[in-house]
Order: sequence, then structure tokens, then C-alpha cells
Amino acid sequence: MVVGYPPYLKKIQDLIAGKETIATGMTHEVERCRAALRRTAEGADVALISSGDPGIYGMAGLAIELAAEDGLEVAIEVIPGVTAASAAAAKLGAPLMVDFAVISLSDRLVSWETIRARLEAAAAADFVVALYNPRSRQRIAQHDEAVAILRRCRPAPTRVGIATAVGTATERIVVTDLGRLLEFDIDMQTIVIVGNSSSRLIGKWFITARGYRI
Repeated sequence: MVVGYPPYLKKIQDLIAGKETIATGMTHEVERCRAALRRTAEGADVALISSGDPGIYGMAGLAIELAAEDGLEVAIEVIPGVTAASAAAAKLGAPLMVDFAVISLSDRLVSWETIRARLEAAAAADFVVALYNPRSRQRIAQHDEAVAILRRCRPAPTRVGIATAVGTATERIVVTDLGRLLEFDIDMQTIVIVGNSSSRLIGKWFITARGYRI
């Protein structure tokens, strides 16, 4: 059987046709994981679906926690996938060639004070920064503040990649700079990659030099 968030299950309909499915909506992740674990304990072979990589903002950690909390001795296998930052980077060129930080701007599970502190530290340390969940219909100010934090440590011409709906029919890839970032449409399907002091354009490609060439 297959357990997942409805939009994710819809994307793999061709692979799961005829299989039993359990779908739960946003904010019902605990319920979803417990359903998968319960059916596994009953003897079913269960796939718990995440987008991207299940161990990066996915369901793997929660499933392991809940299995321990509920005293369920079930076999768990975490199968790696392609996280959104990697997919976006491949479309943009090679912006993640050196140390980078991945930070979600969603404050549903982490306080904005904590997120702000992480942004400030990453910006000051010259990390390339990949922003997940940058903006939703209700949550707009966080992206604007994140850009302001980055601007305090980086000049306006710093290269930025904007990758929206990667791998879908509505995919949109833009390379701009930090000074103009707020001019573009950004939503929950967007990954924003902000370069560091070594990032630049080579032709159409956004790259961050690793330093192989002296």
C-alpha cells in the first residue's frame, strides 16, 4: 500500500494504479505516519511517500520517532531521493559547489526567531543559501526579511537563482541578483538559491567556484 500527501500521490498515479492508498492533508503528518506504521505492523508492505528526499524536510524522521514512541518494532528503509535544492541547482548550473546552508522560511514548526538567527549566521559566514518555502499566500513578510538579512552581508549584485515548479510543465527558471530578488513572483513551489562571494555567471550558468583553479 502507499501512504502520502494527496498532491504527491497524484503525481505518481501511473506507478500506484490499483494499489491501496491512504492520503492525509497538510498538518496531518503525524496521522499519516502512524497510519503507515500501523499497517506495516499488521504485515503490509507500505511505501510512505515524500516529495524530494524523505530525509530532508520529509517523513523519514517523523516515522522513526513515532515508531519508537509507539513501541513498534517494524523494518524501516529510508530510500534517498532528489531534494529540491539539488533539482533547482541542476537547472541553474552549479551554485552549490561549496559549503551551503538550506533554510526553510516556514515558521509552522520552527519559530521565526530561530529561523532569523540561522539566516543571520549563514549570511555572515558566506554560505551559499538555499531557501525552501520562501512565501505562501498568508506568509509574505518572512521572505522580505530574509532578503534584508542577506543584503546586510552581501552586495546587491550577488547572484541569485529562482527555480519554481522544477520538473513540471509550469517550470520557471530565473537568474537574477540579490538587489532585484523581490521583483519576482515567488511561492511555495519556489527554491531560491543565493550565491556567495565566489558565485558568478558563466554564459547562462550560475556557478559557485570551488577553487580547483588557482
